[in-house]
Amino acid sequence: MSQQQQMQLGAKERSLFAQIVKHYESKQYKKGLKCAEQVLRKSPKHGDTQAMKALIINAQGNTDEAFVLCKEALKNAMKSHVCWHVYGLLWRCIKNYEEAIKAYKFALKLEPDSQQILRDLALLQIQMRDYQGYIQSRRTILQSKTPNGQKNSNYRLNWTALAVAQHLAGDLYDAERTLTTFEETLRSTPPNTDNEHSEALLYKNTIIAETGETERALEHLEAFFKSNLDRTAAMEMRAHYLLQLDRREEAEKAYRALLDRNAEYRAYYDGLRKAMKIEDSDTQSLKTLYDEYAKKNPRGDTAKRVPLEFLQGDEFREAADQYLQQMLYKGVPSTFANIKALYSDSTKRKTVQSLAESYLSNTHSPLANGSAKKTVNGDEKSEAKQPSFDVSVLYFLAQHYNYHLTRDLARSMELIDKAIEAQPDEVNYHMTKARILKHRGNIQKASETMEKARSLDERDRYINTKAAKYQLRNDENEAAITNMGKFTRKEAVGGPLGDLIDMQCMWYVTEDGEAYMRQGNFGLALKRFTAVYDIFETWQEDQFDFHTFSIRKGQIRAYVDMLRWEDHLREHPYFSRAAISAIRIYLRLFDGPKMNGVNGEHKDGGANERKKAQKKARKAQEKQEQIHAEKKDAKKTAGTGAGADGEVKKEDTDPQGITLVQTTEPLVDAMKFLTPLLEHNPKNIEAQHVGFDVFIRRRKYLLALRCLLAARSIDSSHPLSHEQTIRLRHTLQSLPEPLPPQLSEALEGEFSPVIPPGADLPKLNSDFLAGHSDSAAHVRAFLRTRQLLDPKSADENQKDVIRTLALPLVSLKDVVSGLELLNDWHAESRYRNDYMAAAHERWPEATVFMSTKD
Repeated sequence: MSQQQQMQLGAKERSLFAQIVKHYESKQYKKGLKCAEQVLRKSPKHGDTQAMKALIINAQGNTDEAFVLCKEALKNAMKSHVCWHVYGLLWRCIKNYEEAIKAYKFALKLEPDSQQILRDLALLQIQMRDYQGYIQSRRTILQSKTPNGQKNSNYRLNWTALAVAQHLAGDLYDAERTLTTFEETLRSTPPNTDNEHSEALLYKNTIIAETGETERALEHLEAFFKSNLDRTAAMEMRAHYLLQLDRREEAEKAYRALLDRNAEYRAYYDGLRKAMKIEDSDTQSLKTLYDEYAKKNPRGDTAKRVPLEFLQGDEFREAADQYLQQMLYKGVPSTFANIKALYSDSTKRKTVQSLAESYLSNTHSPLANGSAKKTVNGDEKSEAKQPSFDVSVLYFLAQHYNYHLTRDLARSMELIDKAIEAQPDEVNYHMTKARILKHRGNIQKASETMEKARSLDERDRYINTKAAKYQLRNDENEAAITNMGKFTRKEAVGGPLGDLIDMQCMWYVTEDGEAYMRQGNFGLALKRFTAVYDIFETWQEDQFDFHTFSIRKGQIRAYVDMLRWEDHLREHPYFSRAAISAIRIYLRLFDGPKMNGVNGEHKDGGANERKKAQKKARKAQEKQEQIHAEKKDAKKTAGTGAGADGEVKKEDTDPQGITLVQTTEPLVDAMKFLTPLLEHNPKNIEAQHVGFDVFIRRRKYLLALRCLLAARSIDSSHPLSHEQTIRLRHTLQSLPEPLPPQLSEALEGEFSPVIPPGADLPKLNSDFLAGHSDSAAHVRAFLRTRQLLDPKSADENQKDVIRTLALPLVSLKDVVSGLELLNDWHAESRYRNDYMAAAHERWPEATVFMSTKD
């Protein structure tokens, strides 16, 4: 509390104010509010008390009310650093970090020596990656004193924090100098058991290495190499430096020492190979090297598996034969997963198939490590154990023929059925059968088979999640959450789904959203995709916990790695997957009359049909709300809404996502997902395509063009890139009013080299088809473009969609996309029925093409 504010209070009120702060810090908010009310009754315009009350109200979830009260406090005490500090905390709470920093800086003008404000400002600066500001704040903290008069320069963490700030800002020599200065202030060398000092030395060494002075980094490392507690990291760094300095004999010894510690880490083999100057073409020397370690570690895998990548011809066949027999005799389930990377080489792929088929027909020559007996690692295989080898071969070949490069689903199903007949209780065999059924298109049967596999081992979390995933792919959301609930906390608020979201189980939330999207329930789909978005926001926010924790605990290298990882956080595949799906839903909401995903299945979009669709949607919503209300009542009778940590969870006021789907500005809402998606995933062609779709609907033609050019730079022959290119030119040629001259000039300057104004668009479209007539995806792009340029061609386009089924290379995914295109066009029932019938004839097991009778 400022001195001026203290003078406004009596002794009793000052004591009460101290209790307010204490109660807030201990999260005793009711007691804090009670004390605040007592002070304000005596001094109703006491700004600091109003500010603390606002802070408590905000902690209770009433942010708007807290802002109003804090602004009132600022009016009453404009020169109070407490009020400005609280104002900054409120802005930070709603993640407006720029305004929070402004408030903190103003508070510091009023109270330059406040350690708490300085620390809060520093936290926001590193969160915002304002490295120069962070350096200044950390230097100010270092030069100041603690409230009890101690110098901050006496504490290692303050020096380390400044060094990290300089390191991240690229001032490597300053960072090194800062750490060295602190080391010079130490009166005695810390003991070898001091983990914090050991970590600081390694961190300093990484900074020296990043300057490019490898020789100096090695000299520095050698000084503490034997005493450092992180033995593995020190050995890895030393080996790397020796290799960079071309001290190959020493580097070889260093990598051999690492391999003696861990012979399964492939990077060590790569380092040793470089140290020994063994070229990739020198297969004999490479084989000798790996054979040496295979003998040293007979139970290891890496030294036996890696040679399969560089060996060729008879040498490969012999090594693959020995590797496969050893793994199959042991019955290792992951044998095919270890081998399939070799299938990019067609010769090796055929060799592996030939070997496996010889095992199946029993025409192979059993290998025995120098013996003619059927032994593995010296253990003789009895005849009683021989069937396990045969079943392992069946399992391996079933996976082999299910793989996309060697796919023969009929053969694969035949083999896996034999394996299941031999060992009906083996979970892996049923899982593989489910995958085969999935590739056949029979999603329903695949889900049932995976559920059967789950029932064979109900304590296995992995098979439980696989069963749930297949149920979601079959749009069985309730069955999936029931399965997931077997491994979630029973006391979790929100049930199994609430626990999965709290535990940030992104794969489930994403799959759940995609299932609802397929069903047309856009409300729940958006709810799930927003939950994924919030998970990434939480990860971003969680950095605050580590800015102080990691520095205090001395885990500096891990902390720096975490910050660099966070800088690329939204490049994660699950973020782009959820964001793209959410944007597509918003596009559909913008394009047509929908309510909670119920679309009018009509051509003319008449008012009567639209009303029927909306009435149907309202009934579905009312039913979902009734079910939710019943569950809510049951939870109220069962207990409070507190989680396992005792914290009361906020009630979800829109569990069905109705508010999300009833948005009046779907394109504006789509920008929430699109902005970070384009910023962090510029090389994702799907992101650029949905960006184009959003911007062209918003009439932001220059932004749409930039997305289009970015997509064409990634893949100029992509079917959707062609379609969007024609669409943009057609849109620009069809504008009711010309664009402003400046905008038009900027557009044509970039777009004219792609398609000049006045170009014959139908001819360009036909030329595109001529170059890609054997690709179903490109043919569909041609048809969609022709539909855009000539709406009267609708009947012919729908017939041509059916003709794509006759293309020789058409896949099941292509055929499903063709059906979706007919649905998007609201095709006549006769065309849809003809398409379904033809597709069902070619893929008789595919669930999507089965009629209700089937």
